[in-house]
Amino acid sequence: MTPGRPVPPPLGKPLVVADETAEAAPSTPAAAPSTPGAQGTPTLAAAYGATSADSGLVPLTVARRVPKEDDVEIEIDFCGLCHSDVHATRGEWGAQSYPLVPGHEIVGRVRSVGSAVDDFAPGDLVGVGCLVDSCRECDSCLEGLEQYCERGNVGTYGVKDARNGNSVTQGGYSTSVVVDRRFVLRVPEGLDPAAAAPLLCAGITTYSPLRYFDVEEGDVVGVVGLGGLGHMAVKIAKAMGAHVVVFTTSEAKFEAAIELGADDVILSKDPEAMEGANRTIDVIIDTVAAPHDLNPYFRTLRLNGALFQLGLPPTDMPPVSPGALIRRRLSYAGSLIGGIAETQEMLDFCAGHGVVSDVEVVTARQLNEAYDRMVAGDVKYRFVLDTKTLQPASEKADV
Repeated sequence: MTPGRPVPPPLGKPLVVADETAEAAPSTPAAAPSTPGAQGTPTLAAAYGATSADSGLVPLTVARRVPKEDDVEIEIDFCGLCHSDVHATRGEWGAQSYPLVPGHEIVGRVRSVGSAVDDFAPGDLVGVGCLVDSCRECDSCLEGLEQYCERGNVGTYGVKDARNGNSVTQGGYSTSVVVDRRFVLRVPEGLDPAAAAPLLCAGITTYSPLRYFDVEEGDVVGVVGLGGLGHMAVKIAKAMGAHVVVFTTSEAKFEAAIELGADDVILSKDPEAMEGANRTIDVIIDTVAAPHDLNPYFRTLRLNGALFQLGLPPTDMPPVSPGALIRRRLSYAGSLIGGIAETQEMLDFCAGHGVVSDVEVVTARQLNEAYDRMVAGDVKYRFVLDTKTLQPASEKADV
């Protein structure tokens, strides 16, 4: 375990600029336009989204921009449902611009590519995660850490896109999307596309801190919480060769944790069980999004151990005791998703180790029910939308 392992170098994907005096190169062959006039006008895509904080998800039609020379047009097959989608569409994370189409766990096939795109071709299986752009110039972006863009990255939905007329981005609960090629990921064909969709959020969110600490065979990784993030943390840490310990408040989750690959399960509300885990863990991935006391978990960490907070509680957490950190030189850190290069690395890693999310595929008409079930914790472990179940696009865009 080596704290602070650097991320892979940024993919770069520089834009090909043709010499004005040279003969123009032929563009990469593209699939036929999806709608009449799509070569010069936006494509109308069927979608589901919210029209207000209390509207629920309803059928919408989205106008997708005309692809530019460095764009990739994607026909979406599946889109994962993330708990952050619920917060965003219901206005629980602040004011939103409506109508809003959520979804940042997108998997589909390339429909067409721009003339400057030579790394993707029609028919390729690709993905789009939580980001569709960044400033590309700050230190974070140049280091391949676009998720920490110092000028503000562009999220897949609900964010103004400065490179495209400040239009608000609309996400993957849709039949198509157009994305700059620098933010398109290649999904290995060996991965089930529906089960791979959550890797683009839950997968990279858990992979990134594990990779940062260079988790390897012989390390002990603790996972707090066994939901959408937690079950991916178990699978990825196990694939890295770690001994995995799950902390849960529910004895009902013991069997599920073992089935996912955990080596041990500890009932965190049992003081004796927690005492028995004292100084046994190298890294803890905390995925719980509700306020909870971290100090008992710090006591389970070894010298130089670290606890990464991934869950984002809506209210303040109980205070952390500085003494717990000082006595063992512990680190308490947060971690976001990953940059594009690291996300590609994660997809390749998961393909090589047969790691995907446990999913329940839902239809468009089941989306509102799925949101309620997510809030209630009634899913093992991620919902994924089958976009073939979306209604046909109307003749006029809603957004």
